[in-house]
Amino acid sequence: MSKTSQPDPALALAKAASNVIGNWSGGDLAAAVKTLDAALSEYRTARIRQLNDVFRTTGLGGRFLLTVGIRSLGPISVAKIVTKIREFSEFSDDNDPHREHDFGSIDHDGNKIFWKIDYYDLKLEAGSEDPCDPEITCRVLTVMLAEEY
Repeated sequence: MSKTSQPDPALALAKAASNVIGNWSGGDLAAAVKTLDAALSEYRTARIRQLNDVFRTTGLGGRFLLTVGIRSLGPISVAKIVTKIREFSEFSDDNDPHREHDFGSIDHDGNKIFWKIDYYDLKLEAGSEDPCDPEITCRVLTVMLAEEY
């Protein structure tokens, strides 16, 4: 899935809510709530994916953390690795089962490299209470050699 093929998360949620309200006329309230819950869950996933893609491709909204193994490859390799991560688009059900674009694996000069995005509070002391909200979330993208995992 490329980020350009993803619908706007807020628009998708609004459309789903409108459909639930429009189609529910004294019917099964539990079914309507279940449908709306599913739409909200999809919205949250799409919003996290959108924020992760912006962060990964621009560096805005978080910090990159490079392990000792990655730094030991030297600045030229680090620059090439970061470029590969920013350009990464090979997300699939196998490597992105939650569809959040929060993990990837690349090869560089014979090294298998993993990257992973985690969500922290702004003080980096605990996990974020809501990864959908960039006002309270700092994303951290860790880049490591596979053997450092």
